[in-house]
Parts: sequence; C-alpha cells; structure tokens
Amino acid sequence: MANLRDVRLRMRAITQTLQVTKAMNLISTAKLRKGRRILEDTEPFFTRIQKSMYDIVSGTGVLESGFFKNTEEETGSQSAVVVVTSDKGLAGGYNTNIFRQANRVCENLHKPVLILIGSIGYRYFAHTPYAILESFSFKSQLPTMEEAQEITDYIISQYVWGIFKEVHIVYTHMYSTVKLLPRTRQMLPLNGEKIQEDIAQSGGKKRVRIPFEYIPSETAVFDALVPFYIKGIIYGSLVEAYVSEQSARMAAMEEASKNAQEMLGSLQIYYNRVRQASITQEVTEIISGSAVLSE
Repeated sequence: MANLRDVRLRMRAITQTLQVTKAMNLISTAKLRKGRRILEDTEPFFTRIQKSMYDIVSGTGVLESGFFKNTEEETGSQSAVVVVTSDKGLAGGYNTNIFRQANRVCENLHKPVLILIGSIGYRYFAHTPYAILESFSFKSQLPTMEEAQEITDYIISQYVWGIFKEVHIVYTHMYSTVKLLPRTRQMLPLNGEKIQEDIAQSGGKKRVRIPFEYIPSETAVFDALVPFYIKGIIYGSLVEAYVSEQSARMAAMEEASKNAQEMLGSLQIYYNRVRQASITQEVTEIISGSAVLSE
C-alpha cells in the first residue's frame, strides 16, 4: 500500500505540473500574437525614417556628421555590445544561444563593453571578464517606446562623447515559430550602404538617388533623424527578442507538457498493475484463509 501511495503522490505532482505548463503555453501564445501585431504596426514608421536617411546620404554624398566617424582613428575607445536576453527562464535554449553569439562578437572587438537588457543576461555576464557598463530590465513585459528611448539616449550620449567608437546589438530574430536565430547588427557608426540593405531586408524597394532640398541643412536634418533611427532599431530588436522569447517558451512548455503526459501515462499503467497485484494478493489470502477454516 505504501508503494501505491507514493505512485499516487507522484501522479498528483505531475498532474499539477502539467496544468502549469499548459497555462504558460497559453500565456506565451497570447503574448506572441500581441507582440507581432505591435511590431507590424510600428515598423512602417521606422522604415520611413530609414528611407529618409538614405535619401539624404545618397543625395549629398559626404556628410559632416559625427555619426559617420572613422572607427580606425579612435583606437582608445571602447566597442559597446548591447545584449538582449530575457528576465525569466523556462525558455529552452533561447538565452544560451544569445550568450554564445555575444561571446563570439566580443572576441572580435577591441575593448568590448556590455550593455545588458534582461536579468538573465546580467547573471551570466557578471561572471565573465567583460565589463558591464549598464543594465536594463523590463520585468518580462512587452517593451515600450519609452524604454527604447531611455536606452537610445544612453547609447547616443556615450557615442557622441567618444566613449564608444562603435555599437553593436545582439538579439534573437524570429524567422518563424520554429526558427529562432541570434542576430548581430551594427548600429553605430552609420553606413549608407548598410541602411540600404536594411531597407531591402524590411521588404522595401531599392532607393533611387533623388536630390532634395533640406532646411536648415542636410547635416542638421540627418542628425535629427539619427536618434529616431537608433530608437527604431532598438525597439524593433526588443520586440523581436520578446516575441522570440515567447515562441521559445511556448515550444518548451509544449515539450514539457508532452513529457509530463508520457510520464503520467506510464505511471498510470504502473499504478494499475500494482493495484491489480495488490487486489489479487488480497483475494488469494482470503481464499487461503477460508480453505484453512473450512478444514
């Protein structure tokens, strides 16, 4: 009987775990849909900014802007790497893939320093030799424009002051619900050809060089657009990472639910066998006792 009691307790624990994994799966599915919808709604605005920036660069040629610095001239400056991770676990290999990609990027940079987004990333990189300049945490909520603006202001101020000679961002891009891959993107310094490539990747047509008149000047308009452009990259990366995290957690919870159901089925069969054996033994003892009494 003690054996049966242990099996019942184990089955009850697995059933409770199965309820939790199913609930987390449903929550992640709802968050995934909401995040994708918000990203699709805001993407055209930032794509328009990309196009305007490329029009200025292609129409004027060389701009006297500090955002086109030559990184080879500032050998003493640091290379910043923005790493986007999650604030919670139970997401399969989501964070592990980001850690591997971030380490690979830092190995190829001069004096890399980290700007971390997500508490899981801080716990990991706190035990690495790379310096952590700043850390942001959103408590696993859907990123907002205000949060993206806060990160943008910090990065641009450090870059303008000469603390950073280049800025990269590492996040997870969701190509599909089953294909989540880390992506590295250089945000600063800017490059006209790279902006053109970003426009093409976002589904836009290749821009034709058309001369425009800018007031007060091309450089002033361009410098005013750069913060919006950087904010667009950061916000898009945060939302992409958020929906990728939800997709990874959804897949992990589906696998966990499947394993729990298999374990529950195996324990149910084992429980039935033990219970049947116990009943058979009791019946046998009763029959044996009756036979002894009758004699």
